[in-house]
Amino acid sequence: MVVIKMTASDVARKVIENKELFILDVRNKDAFHDWKIEGHSFDYLNIPYFDLLDGVDEILPKLPTDKDILVVCAKEGSSLMVAEMVSEAGRDVFYLEGGMKSWSSYLEPIKVGHLTGGGELYQFVRLGKGCLSYMVISEGEAAIIDAVRFTDVFTNFAKEKHVEIKHVFDTHLHADHISGGRHIAEATGATYYLPSKDAEEVVFNYTPLEDGLTVEIGASQLEVGALYSPGHTIGSTSFIVDSRYLLTGDILFIDSIGRPDLAGLADDWVGDLRETLYHRYRELAEDLIVLPAHFMMIDELNEDGTVAKRLGDLFADNHGLNIEREEEFRHTVTDHLPQQPNAYEQIRQVNMGKILPENDEQTEMEIGPNRCAVR
Repeated sequence: MVVIKMTASDVARKVIENKELFILDVRNKDAFHDWKIEGHSFDYLNIPYFDLLDGVDEILPKLPTDKDILVVCAKEGSSLMVAEMVSEAGRDVFYLEGGMKSWSSYLEPIKVGHLTGGGELYQFVRLGKGCLSYMVISEGEAAIIDAVRFTDVFTNFAKEKHVEIKHVFDTHLHADHISGGRHIAEATGATYYLPSKDAEEVVFNYTPLEDGLTVEIGASQLEVGALYSPGHTIGSTSFIVDSRYLLTGDILFIDSIGRPDLAGLADDWVGDLRETLYHRYRELAEDLIVLPAHFMMIDELNEDGTVAKRLGDLFADNHGLNIEREEEFRHTVTDHLPQQPNAYEQIRQVNMGKILPENDEQTEMEIGPNRCAVR
């Protein structure tokens, strides 16, 4: 039997296309329970690598014969060794190239829809981390919203589409992942926008992102409009694109709402969060399609792999938007905050420009699940 590598891109297609996959995860049990590759039709067996050093005979009966088997570890080495042992026992098996490190960094670009004048809107889905970035394209120009740190993905995609990146936005100062926004702007000459209320400690130049700012993309003047929407951070800003799409940043998700505590100010910002969700957003058209900056669960993906839902449907179905009493809302939010994101304070320092860690250190900072939502 031959051991074949499976790339993060291959796994992403299995997730999006709802294909079956059996994952033999050989990381330690706590790492597996904290964060794993999620798929609609995936099954799992978690056996730490050190428990398999004497062989894989005991687990062979637990491995299916009717679906692909993928061995996964943190960085690849251990999974390759286990996969070789499974193969030598006569079973077809794959290993994940680059391990969970590669899964965490992979981005899948998916077209959300057409825009006025032949424009397009793309969502970049980071399945391993739950991050969502966006590119608005119109007549040779592009704007990027909430780019993650893998800048080549965005610049290469723009080249493929023969467009020039003119504007780069961050909806807020991120705390769970490292932004690539200002680096894309530096590389392309684009204007980089950041909410000024989130930027008091940044050490680089930026253009203030203020409520009501309208940026036109392309000769057709496709509009990207800014809507001040504090609560996750004091500067959080949403965008309305082409009067059709509401990019909510980390304020509103498909199945939850944003957490207000990542700068240590939950009690101060929870009121702003309610004001945004229950008043500012309620004034918007319910037919707007909500496009958040994160997702928490694989069930939030649509059949085409996008994460998007009509605002009116969220008003009806999202529990965080249906807590009538303000005091109950305050307790619901502050009493159900999940564990802080991995290295969130260091990530904030990176996004302020105060520290510049090496690439491997940035990877370690971001390892783990997304934790931007109230549970």
